[in-house]
Amino acid sequence: MKVLKFLAMVAFSLGTTLSFAQQSDLGAWYMYFGNNKISKKLNFHNEIQYRNFNAAGDLEQLLIRTGIGYDLTENNNNILLGYGFILSQPYVDGEKTQNTEHRIFQQFITKQKFGRFNLQHRYRLEERFLQDDFRMRFRYYLGLHIPVTNKELLPKTLYVSAYNEIFLNFDSPTFDRARVYGALGYVINKNMRIEAGYMNQIQENKNRGQIQIGFYNTIPFTKD
Repeated sequence: MKVLKFLAMVAFSLGTTLSFAQQSDLGAWYMYFGNNKISKKLNFHNEIQYRNFNAAGDLEQLLIRTGIGYDLTENNNNILLGYGFILSQPYVDGEKTQNTEHRIFQQFITKQKFGRFNLQHRYRLEERFLQDDFRMRFRYYLGLHIPVTNKELLPKTLYVSAYNEIFLNFDSPTFDRARVYGALGYVINKNMRIEAGYMNQIQENKNRGQIQIGFYNTIPFTKD
């Protein structure tokens, strides 16, 4: 019953916030992330992000990303090679335009645990093939999960999530953007969890807030 009350409260709060976002500069991102074992060492990464200028109906960007990773140590120190397709629909001089990007990326993820604090470091290099340009970018992500209702991130656990990610271009300007995020999450079972939170995207000349709702799936494709 407590979990149902919590989920109802979150749904009501998000509904109120998204109604406000419909009439403001606050965007909304709806995200699915899969990280599925295909063998003892290999994993299949898959994600879809549907990003709106408002609560719904005004697409800003559709991002589809996939890749194959390899654990250097058991369930940690993962290297991954991936591909991303990005469809963007920005406004230019008040008119909506459309462009696409193909992206190759390489990344390294390592995890650390200090008591209740679960840290994740991600280092990512991107080769970006835009319609009329080629660019390279480096990203560093520091993420944190802290269980609240249990000492560990066990099923039926409420937790706090936060991250900071910095984007650096190989050409000028060097600083591309930073993303600062905070959220509440709930571990549904050992392979699924959900999060709802707020992210502030900081660029050289502007900041923009985003409501984010994410679903995370780690159901393995193998019994190993």
